[in-house]
Amino acid sequence: MNCILIDDEPLAIEILVDYCKKVGFVEVVGTFTNPLEAIPAINEQKVDVIFCDIEMPQINGLDFISALDNRPLFIFTTAYSQYAVEGFELNAVDYLVKPIPYQRFIKAVLRAKELLSRKDTPVSTAANVFPSRGDGNESQKFIFVKSEHESVKIDLDDIQYVQGLKDYLKIHVVGSNKAILTLLSFKDILEKLPRNQFIRVHKSFVVNVNFIKTIQRNRIVIDDIRIPIGESHKTQFFSMLGL
Repeated sequence: MNCILIDDEPLAIEILVDYCKKVGFVEVVGTFTNPLEAIPAINEQKVDVIFCDIEMPQINGLDFISALDNRPLFIFTTAYSQYAVEGFELNAVDYLVKPIPYQRFIKAVLRAKELLSRKDTPVSTAANVFPSRGDGNESQKFIFVKSEHESVKIDLDDIQYVQGLKDYLKIHVVGSNKAILTLLSFKDILEKLPRNQFIRVHKSFVVNVNFIKTIQRNRIVIDDIRIPIGESHKTQFFSMLGL
């Protein structure tokens, strides 16, 4: 997988070069501190992925990527998380916030590799595999929700269940002791979640079926949490599980 690295900070480029060498299947074919100088390389070489910073003196990375006619897949690398929504609206494969952990980098390049392996998917639309809005699509990987004064990206595979409490929802995420609070309604959240993975089981609960440990009569067990199954949701729930 050929890539180029664009960042006005040489140290940031050095770190990414080192990460690419460790991965093995990623070859760096060009590094640039000025994004405008990268254009000939993008046009003349086989470039599969662009790693691009956002805040640079010559041109904003978002504007640079937007201006490319036939752009490869791209991953944003930046110290500023506030551009995440704009980045994904451009169909970025991923959005890495500095300092970038190596494992987080690995996750991003594996996503890119998966997209490139789908030969029947045009590169220009390949990043739609990771939409920022849910539509019931089986290939959806994450959603954004507003929590307090920011938009939070949540990987769907990390959501255990969603709990309704009065005027807001609590999104319980694996590995976190703190739920994410949002003012979305159940109708809103269900429109964002893929129907083959999430189902409403009670007026106050939506569950990720992948986290169900056991089903005890009218209750679902996820970790040590027992979630009730509402009478009006039983038929659809058990039908989905083939029970």
